[in-house]
Amino acid sequence: MRKIIIADDEHKILMSLEYSFKKNGYDVYIARDGTEVLEFLKTMVPDVILLDIMMPNLDGYSTLDLIKQDEKLKDTKVIFLSAKNNPRDIEKGLEMGADAYVTKPYSIKKLMQQIEEMF
Repeated sequence: MRKIIIADDEHKILMSLEYSFKKNGYDVYIARDGTEVLEFLKTMVPDVILLDIMMPNLDGYSTLDLIKQDEKLKDTKVIFLSAKNNPRDIEKGLEMGADAYVTKPYSIKKLMQQIEEMF
């Protein structure tokens, strides 16, 4: 079973993504900001991290930066899922090492497909 961490500060987004990924056989972990993601990463290595950019405490960019510094997470796929849809934001996210950048609003079906194609 693939493990996924979904990090977003919007409750409705978390709930719909959690439901969809569990339905598709994923082991789902929910984080409301980057610090919660880092807490999970102390005890597990997920296959995928869905990361919002604009979150309280520790934003997505800073979280990705810390993830990329950890050698044991080098095979973990990180996907930004953000309302920041400016081409400069997308370029920045990909340059920082994200495997993909998906803008909100998004199709859960297409997102799921995109993730499956990464493996």
